Amino acid sequence: MLKKIGRLFVIKTRFEACLIIYALAVGAMARGMAYLDQYPGVGGKLLLVACSGAVFLAGAKIFDCLRYEQAEQAAANPPG
Repeated sequence: MLKKIGRLFVIKTRFEACLIIYALAVGAMARGMAYLDQYPGVGGKLLLVACSGAVFLAGAKIFDCLRYEQAEQAAANPPG
């Protein structure tokens, strides 16, 4: 039963990865806008850029890990 629940938290396809990255981006931009309100000027803008940069880094890592896991699975299960 725990395996079935655990599979819900595994990213299996690029589409699922894109949905997760989108959710991260929405949250990061909301946080960045809050930073602009709290810290007007250059400081708030830098924090906003840092929030968006973190999403780019996380998205790249998610796609790299997904590609690695799919290649590993294909090597473990050769066709034929």
